[in-house]
Amino acid sequence: MGALLSSVLGGGVDAAASESALEASGVKVIHSSERWLLRFNESKQSNQLMVIDFAASWCGPCRVMEPVVKTMASTYTDVDFVKIDVDELHDVAQEFSVQAMPTFLLLKKGKELDRVVGARKDELEKKIQKHRAA
Repeated sequence: MGALLSSVLGGGVDAAASESALEASGVKVIHSSERWLLRFNESKQSNQLMVIDFAASWCGPCRVMEPVVKTMASTYTDVDFVKIDVDELHDVAQEFSVQAMPTFLLLKKGKELDRVVGARKDELEKKIQKHRAA
């Protein structure tokens, strides 16, 4: 049903334009489990902080956070920002016990360091600053 809601409420041309803008800012949008596994396995070999934005196209707070995440990705170029639509990659969201959107996971070497649930810009930025240097 979530995929149906996404197609009715958030799909189409606007979604494609939004994704292009995200990618241009440095946020990698993941659409397949295979691509996610590749990215995740690469991150396990690196000490780079990865921030995963679990969102949905029908989620109002997720849309509010989108420009914030784009700005953070442009500011913190040493951090790997990844966006996952929970309707497309439900299995990945389940693997990380995502129960609300948006949920931001901060990982290093494949291990969860922290998470922020909700549209909490200041808290997310503080945690990014804390973990990117560690």
